[in-house]
Amino acid sequence: MTLTDQMTALKTILIKEVLRFSRIWVQTILPPAITMALYFVIFGKLIGSAIDTSATDGYSYIDYIVPGLIMMSVITNSYSNVVSSFYSAKYQGHIQELLVSPTPNTIILIGFIGGGVIRGLMVGAIVTLVSLFFTDMDVQHPFLTVITLFLTSVLFATAGLINAVYAKSFDDISIVPVFVLTPLTYLGGVFYSIKLLSPFWQTMSLVNPVLYMVNGFRYGILGVSDISIYISLAIILIFIVILFSIAYFLLDKGVGIRS
Repeated sequence: MTLTDQMTALKTILIKEVLRFSRIWVQTILPPAITMALYFVIFGKLIGSAIDTSATDGYSYIDYIVPGLIMMSVITNSYSNVVSSFYSAKYQGHIQELLVSPTPNTIILIGFIGGGVIRGLMVGAIVTLVSLFFTDMDVQHPFLTVITLFLTSVLFATAGLINAVYAKSFDDISIVPVFVLTPLTYLGGVFYSIKLLSPFWQTMSLVNPVLYMVNGFRYGILGVSDISIYISLAIILIFIVILFSIAYFLLDKGVGIRS
């Protein structure tokens, strides 16, 4: 395929992915905004008002958790969009048609991952707008904020594709989000600083990759973080390279796709 043909193929996959979740926006876009609004009300206003600011680097509790909640919505939606879309394409036989076409595997991967990223960032933008009803957001480092959010979305969209490759039923696509993704997210510093933990649990928390993403994003918005921003970005990039390489290998070998 020529470069023009490849760009046309990529554009087609991206349009298909965007139309897929935008047509059912009541199920894909609206629920995360409502859920996060409840988080802001319950944790930010009701519970947060009773929390000492010394536990949140001098910020009010709602200001402190806003970056984590935005990141959580992006992670969840980037992942869920790709895992459901790719598995559906595999189940219905669409992905097999792509694999026998001249479309390079890299273009197929970028197309599906790109759809997840678009949905993740769209939901993140909506959640950010919702948060403005509860707090004033003064972004300290705009570039770091955007790049951290984008890279994290890419990472979890890629992870969702890997999950879809191995899934053998629709039930399988919910196992990782429920038993892996949700615990990692809630224990990733969304609602607290790891400085509140004992030394042992602080060390254990460093194994959680979500911690680096949440803190990198929090540093971009508030200028405070439990982790060095350089370490956070390095961890995210390393995971992207590893997961994309795995996804490419699986697609190239037809694992879970070719019978």
